Amino acid sequence: MYITVKQAAEKWGLSDRRIRVLCAEGRIPGAHQEGGGWKIPADAKKPSDGRYKKAESLLPLIDEKKEKLDNARPLTQGELERLNEDFAIEYTYNSNAIEGNTLTLRETDMVLRGLTVDKKPLKEHLEAIGHKEAFDYVSELVKENAELSESVIKQIHYLVLADKREDRGVYRRVPVRIMGAAHEPVQPYLIEPKLNELLQNYAESDEHIITKLARLHIEFEGIHPFIDGNGRTGRLLVNLELMKAGFPPIDIKFTDRVAYYSAFDEYHVKHNLSAMENLFASYVNERLDMYLEILK
Repeated sequence: MYITVKQAAEKWGLSDRRIRVLCAEGRIPGAHQEGGGWKIPADAKKPSDGRYKKAESLLPLIDEKKEKLDNARPLTQGELERLNEDFAIEYTYNSNAIEGNTLTLRETDMVLRGLTVDKKPLKEHLEAIGHKEAFDYVSELVKENAELSESVIKQIHYLVLADKREDRGVYRRVPVRIMGAAHEPVQPYLIEPKLNELLQNYAESDEHIITKLARLHIEFEGIHPFIDGNGRTGRLLVNLELMKAGFPPIDIKFTDRVAYYSAFDEYHVKHNLSAMENLFASYVNERLDMYLEILK
């Protein structure tokens, strides 16, 4: 007895597309093509999902590289500032592009150098400037080893939202929906208690820093405390905590935005944290390699 792709998808809580991929990869024993579709044995077991194992295997490697970085000749303050300056331009470009800003990388660089880009709205200029100022502020907080708190979050958001003065650093007062997302943000009256609960859980967690930050980021975006600027603020919070822990900051690329958005749905629909954890781990690993190469 056989079932269809659609029936298998419903049975195992996967998408039709994922089922077809698993069939094509030979991951479902007995599955075969018939008449342009796949026939799947009714008693077939759900295959283990190998897509999200990478983070788990990367974490020990990341810890090893972090130890090497800690034991290497430390970068001077000037070297760190230069690395962060170069990083901030591309980071500002990608973080804003994910949210719909149309400035190119080169245009972002020009704006941050004080130039005006013709035919691009003032709003996009302000977004670039605001994000860079927010990252500079985060870098100062790292030097102070500042505790992650409500006031820190509001101040970062205040700088990020340079184009909307009335909403800067202020929790939203209206319900919102994230178009296309599987999760609905909390009602305005729950923002403060939910955010405080999130910060307490984060502070008390003994998980690996990357696991903790993947959870923090998804939950923060799920609360969606501000009317705008939540994504940029949330990604800055991740880098604040990474740098405080001695890791280089990460830059989620605009080209990875589909995987990034899918990681939220993996968590909210399937309670799977590994997709975001894997994304963060791969970026941290790449940045550690870059720093270690520089120190050679």
